[in-house]
Amino acid sequence: MSMIYRPRRLRATGGIRSMVRETVLMPANLVYPLFIVPGTNVKREISSMVGNYHLSADNAVELAREAYALGIPAVLVFGLPEYKDERGSSAWDMSSPVQQAITAIKQAIPELVVISDVCLCEYTSHGHCGLIHGQQVDNDATVPLLAQVALSHAEAGADMVAPSDMMDGRVAAIRASLDNSGYSNVSIMSYAAKYASAYYGPFREAADSAPQFGDRRAYQMDPANSREALREVALDIEEGADIVMVKPALAYLDIVRQVKDEFLLPVAAYNVSGEYAMIKAAAAQGLIDEPRMVIESLTNMKRAGADIIITYHALDAVKWL
Repeated sequence: MSMIYRPRRLRATGGIRSMVRETVLMPANLVYPLFIVPGTNVKREISSMVGNYHLSADNAVELAREAYALGIPAVLVFGLPEYKDERGSSAWDMSSPVQQAITAIKQAIPELVVISDVCLCEYTSHGHCGLIHGQQVDNDATVPLLAQVALSHAEAGADMVAPSDMMDGRVAAIRASLDNSGYSNVSIMSYAAKYASAYYGPFREAADSAPQFGDRRAYQMDPANSREALREVALDIEEGADIVMVKPALAYLDIVRQVKDEFLLPVAAYNVSGEYAMIKAAAAQGLIDEPRMVIESLTNMKRAGADIIITYHALDAVKWL
């Protein structure tokens, strides 16, 4: 008599399911983004991203402390400056909110990994990620400025810098700048495959970074392309990236898997603002089970190959786990 294999036997109880579970999501996989603004005692909810806040450096320390107490190992710091200009010079100003927050967080919670976003879009008056010549971003003129921004973050105490601009050659320039200035231990998490995505919409309010003209499709990737992502990742690894990122996450899990299969470096996935906002909006309407959907989505990102998941759900997700 032939044996009939019944897969349901290994789904029969919660205990059995936990024993054979292939993918386990842990707090150590998560990174929590923080949005830093000028001032003190500021905690202002971001209307497009309910449950996330514009924070002054002092309140950023308190939220970072909460994240660390929950087992989240890292925060990713973005900033809204006091002033903007054509060059984005406030991005490397040591008195700007990001630099001040990095220093304050590292002093208060030395064990917490502080990652800094390196870009110019929040700091330029035109909202693009680099210097503008005519109607185009000048790649080669922008790269030295990004290296200067990364160096200022390292000087403030950042453990890791994360260039998100998608300029060609910026990882090599940042690595050289850090190494030549005595910061060889500061690592680089490269936004290696960052797509020109509609999923970023709510973030534009959070970071006050919408471009004043045109869009970013001339430097961020075409959502239709996958092989190009592998070329971008390979270039960033060659230039010295320590971790490579795919952004967005949920609609690009095929890219996460391809990158994971092709390369040996740790892979990060950014669970972006649009993904977050859709879940929040559906939950507010009573259409979904929010905790279950969040954990399922984040687990799927890890299953696809993400070692690190940057997510605005981090604080809630850890509690729901």
